[in-house]
Amino acid sequence: MNGTMAASSNRIMLGPLVAAIDQGTSSTRFLVFNAKTAELLSHHQVEIKQSFPKEGWVEEDPKEILQSVYECMDRTCEKLTQLNIDISNIKAIGVTNQRETTLVWDKETGEPLYNAIVWLDLRTQSTVERLINKTPGRNKNHLKHKTGLPISTYFSAVKLRWLMDNVEKVHEAVLSHRAMFGTVDSWLIWCLTGGKKGGVHCTDVTNASRTMLFNIHTMDWDPELCKYFDIPMEILPKVRSSSEIYGLMKSGPLTGVPISGCLGDQSAALVGQMCFKDGQAKNTYGTGCFLLKNVGTKPVMSDHGLLTTVAYKLGRDKPACYALEGSVAIAGAVVRWLKDNLGIIQTSTELEELAADVGTSYGCYFVPAFSGLYAPYWEPSARGIICGLTQFTNRSHLAFAALEAVCFQTREILDAMNQDSGIHLSQLQVDGGMTSNRLLMQLQADILCIPVVKPSMPETTALGAAMAAGAAEGVSVWSLTPEDLTEVTSEKFEPQINPEESELRYARWKKAVQRAMNWETTEPVNNGNEETSIFSSVPLGFYILGSMFMLIGAKYIAAGQK
Repeated sequence: MNGTMAASSNRIMLGPLVAAIDQGTSSTRFLVFNAKTAELLSHHQVEIKQSFPKEGWVEEDPKEILQSVYECMDRTCEKLTQLNIDISNIKAIGVTNQRETTLVWDKETGEPLYNAIVWLDLRTQSTVERLINKTPGRNKNHLKHKTGLPISTYFSAVKLRWLMDNVEKVHEAVLSHRAMFGTVDSWLIWCLTGGKKGGVHCTDVTNASRTMLFNIHTMDWDPELCKYFDIPMEILPKVRSSSEIYGLMKSGPLTGVPISGCLGDQSAALVGQMCFKDGQAKNTYGTGCFLLKNVGTKPVMSDHGLLTTVAYKLGRDKPACYALEGSVAIAGAVVRWLKDNLGIIQTSTELEELAADVGTSYGCYFVPAFSGLYAPYWEPSARGIICGLTQFTNRSHLAFAALEAVCFQTREILDAMNQDSGIHLSQLQVDGGMTSNRLLMQLQADILCIPVVKPSMPETTALGAAMAAGAAEGVSVWSLTPEDLTEVTSEKFEPQINPEESELRYARWKKAVQRAMNWETTEPVNNGNEETSIFSSVPLGFYILGSMFMLIGAKYIAAGQK
């Protein structure tokens, strides 16, 4: 009897709970937080399989993604019950997702019409070239004034265009008005709120702003952009704010709970890090690296290769806030490459140990441009390069160079942000899987010459989605007022090397990046100059001219002797 009373009083003490679905590139998680303290109470994670049908192609199965969400929900609810926590205390669910990943499904059958094309996928390179060719002056920034984005393989509209052009089932469904397009958030919300039996087809402003079909000034789908990509507007989801009730769960242990928060993963991390003031920034270290800086309620367009994106809109009647974003395609993926492709490490922790052993790259620089370079270059022809090797270089130096590469790429983006926004960052807030690597965090502080601050609760992406869901009108169990937000404990890494050494290493890195550029081109090699003439090299020109004069002279001498 006493045990039951203790359990029930324990339930009362906890107060309202808020859950988050965190659907990432490599895994799905379901997490439950205490709305009053932001404490993580329980979670479950399921890996997601990626398939690579051809080189540069990256796909995932939409049904597997959905199934993984149900599995994570069920397991987490079981764990909560074992902890004597009443799951009826879960008052809302937020969704955060891998952005730009593109799905098309049939609204009548509820079936996906093709696999999800993942954000990293490069199959649309020729589609991108065709689109750029039809712009005045072949300008990849032709749509930037409306979208904040360059025309690139990265964004959803070109992936959708590829599906409509290359997949018969998609083409037919569009013609017969059965097709629905969405990013992962739209697919999940539609399925969880009933699917073909009245599911809600919507997305939020942050995910919409990554499609290239959304006008970041009018905050809606843009007819001209849709016409440019030749995409019918009827297949697009309705755009909503990041914090409002979209619909109710229709099955499983949480039936009837509202889904009331939705943010693309990087925006969710910005909210979870509580970067609500102009000039605050966070960097998430995952498969890629994503640095977002809050620039307030007016979009700032970048002159330095960054994206302008919607950061969040926390309520129907609340203003939208914007961010400058720099994306690095390869961060954690470097570790996976060293492990799976080269076999020089067995685990990610081994990378940190190897690098710490030597404490230097010994002049070795690694540019991991495996799928081109993202911000600030947007150069798809770049390829990975390791340079500065000597007979002393060993795998430990390479491990150190790989960690440094992540830090240098972040520094390039931060420099561009400081130039664009005019506000110099005084510290960088960090989150994501790689932040458990303490050497990486210290290196990042050294290379940026500013402190790096890591929260002790690393699940900031899921936390951001839970905050948006709990704060929604009609739920209101989570306060987003800065003074009500509990002070999250964190660890600070201060720079430990002098700025001169930092600058020297950074300058060397930039030199390595230049070497990696324009690798995948069909043009003749031209030493970086426009002309490919043999005379473009002055010493070579003198040598050839001299040789010609000598030949002519020799001919005359020979003729005279005859």
